[in-house]
Amino acid sequence: MTTTPRAGFLATLRAVLWSFIGVRKRQDYQQDASSLNPLAVVVAGLIAGALFIFTLVMVVSWVTASP
Repeated sequence: MTTTPRAGFLATLRAVLWSFIGVRKRQDYQQDASSLNPLAVVVAGLIAGALFIFTLVMVVSWVTASP
């Protein structure tokens, strides 16, 4: 029985960030589907989503700040 090595957290984070953009090659998607840990994908997605929301809040507060 051959097992595919699991991807590390940085590889998982990279795959999640590419999925935020929505651009993936089919070959990369198939490789990710076989090597990514679902729990790590959820954690990376939550971290990336929180950072995205934090960045939006900071940009909006900077733009709307009174001089």
